[in-house]
Amino acid sequence: MGLWDISSCDSIDTNVPLSTMNSISVPSSSAWQSTQVLISLSEVIDTLSPEVRKAASYVLTNPNDVSVSSIREIAHAADVKPNTLVRMAQSIGFDGYEDFREPFREEVKQGVTHFPDRAEWLQSLGQRGQLGEHYRSMVSAAIGNIEDTFAGIDSKKMQAAARAVVASRNTYTLGVGVNHFNAQNFAYLASTGMKQVTAIPRSGSTASDDLAWADQRDLLIAVTCKPYRQEVVETVRIAREQGLTIIGISDSLASPIIRGSEFGFVVAVDTPQFFPSSVSTIALLETLLSFVVGVGKPKVVDRVRTFHDRRHKLGLYSEDA
Repeated sequence: MGLWDISSCDSIDTNVPLSTMNSISVPSSSAWQSTQVLISLSEVIDTLSPEVRKAASYVLTNPNDVSVSSIREIAHAADVKPNTLVRMAQSIGFDGYEDFREPFREEVKQGVTHFPDRAEWLQSLGQRGQLGEHYRSMVSAAIGNIEDTFAGIDSKKMQAAARAVVASRNTYTLGVGVNHFNAQNFAYLASTGMKQVTAIPRSGSTASDDLAWADQRDLLIAVTCKPYRQEVVETVRIAREQGLTIIGISDSLASPIIRGSEFGFVVAVDTPQFFPSSVSTIALLETLLSFVVGVGKPKVVDRVRTFHDRRHKLGLYSEDA
């Protein structure tokens, strides 16, 4: 399937058997995946007391710790009392913390290490002649990240986000560092069929200045992963104040650019490399763009065809076999 093709916008079937916990209907722990637990927690986090919110924020940011750490270890790391974690679990319908923890035990993953530690580890592999094993780890991580990312996304939500892009007066894409190029690539590809998509910050400008005249008719796609870039977080805050629709793409439901946004997509970024992987972020942005074209007007396809015909006429493509 090509970037501009979309075969279906039907929703992914996420129905699972339900049980009742504390008079709240929730899926049984055996069927309720950890991703769904995290989504439910993110939806109520702003209604929780400060201490319970602190516990929830820690869990949302460090979900891998839940499966391998005791309640006391999690409480210590989150700087809360163990009973606070029990109240957090009960806030989304579980009887206690152990019930809350059960789905995570099924999805034990290696926790994130510090970037310098990973870089040192990579060099040690090279010195020992073990980069072949590292190659297999990189391939496995890339495939796993894509699978994990799309397993947690409902295509109806993706379609709704795409419709918001199509309906916007202007769409801005924002990323810094490596994500600047990911955001810029989305805007570049979109520009072959649309006129209202712009990557920010523009050269010589700042992202906040680029949004000076933006309002509720406009939309911002923002991307950042831990450690979250302050300029992205601050620009999202300003955009919300100005009424823009926000599509946040990050690595945790607790991310400041996902919490409070109209659309939030969590990407898996685990990797043996020393910086977070961009593979799933690129795949998500490409998928979102294909949905934008899929729900857009016929003139989008006409513009794409005209754009590439023009390139052929200008001799920008090599015709050699």
